Amino acid sequence: MTDPAPRNVHVPHNYPERQADLGEITMNYAEAGSPDKPAVLLIPEQTGSWWGYEESMRLLAEDFHVYAVDLRGQGRSSWTPKRYSIDNFGNDLVRFIALVVKRPVIVAGNSSGGVLAAWLSAYSMPRQVRAVLCEDAPFFASELVTTCGHSVRQAAGPLFELFRTYLGDQWTVGDWEGYLRAAGASATPMARSFVAEEIPQHMKEYDPEWARVFWEGTVGLHCPHERMLPQVKTPVLLTHHMRGIDPDTGDLIGALSDEQAARARLLMESAGVKVDYESVPDAVHTLHQFDPSRYVEIFRQWAATLAE
Repeated sequence: MTDPAPRNVHVPHNYPERQADLGEITMNYAEAGSPDKPAVLLIPEQTGSWWGYEESMRLLAEDFHVYAVDLRGQGRSSWTPKRYSIDNFGNDLVRFIALVVKRPVIVAGNSSGGVLAAWLSAYSMPRQVRAVLCEDAPFFASELVTTCGHSVRQAAGPLFELFRTYLGDQWTVGDWEGYLRAAGASATPMARSFVAEEIPQHMKEYDPEWARVFWEGTVGLHCPHERMLPQVKTPVLLTHHMRGIDPDTGDLIGALSDEQAARARLLMESAGVKVDYESVPDAVHTLHQFDPSRYVEIFRQWAATLAE
């Protein structure tokens, strides 16, 4: 088992942090709410840590027993060089549900965490997962070789390439000033918008090797979305936030296009499960963090439709 990330960059938060030994990794997490309430598992986006859900956790705790985790390579969970893949992330969560949650759970993930929510619906152990909320999940648009629409290199990939080049695996380069210069000069609006004079806290807690494996396509090499999505086994809610096409480059702005959302829904519905879709084009990508009241309202309304 590897140790939690050794970089001394972490800060206190409103909920106590706990660690679960999953074998290969230590998974960091926080809890809110009462154990007699239905269980919910929250999975953050790439570069995110559990504490991006803090306010959403407080609101959800009125009705749910909430767990929010750090995936390997993020937050206080273990960093595992050369071991970042969708299947490894997913199997960490299978172990977490089995060892910590210990009962059927509603899963809600944002961005790549939303892809992992779908992965859990498809591949987790029987009766572990009740339903999944895929919050602005980049179906197809996070793949290097995709069957539908823009690939990662026509979407968030150029930003990830900058992380790879200027930050380096495990921050071995760490040239934030060089990153800022390159991001400011980038042809990609997403990269130009992802700048800050000081390194943001969530980036300090993130292993940039994540970015490299998405840019190079190895993260999902054995988990094509075209194959995963028809294997979901639970009800699904896909929320779809701000999106558009850059008129200068033709690249995707946002997590997934309308074409990709429609294809994802069609494939999941082919599995015979109920798939709900919530279009919120005025919402930011990380709605759960920047408009938690709206996020929780969407979550609650959908969860009320689920069978016990």
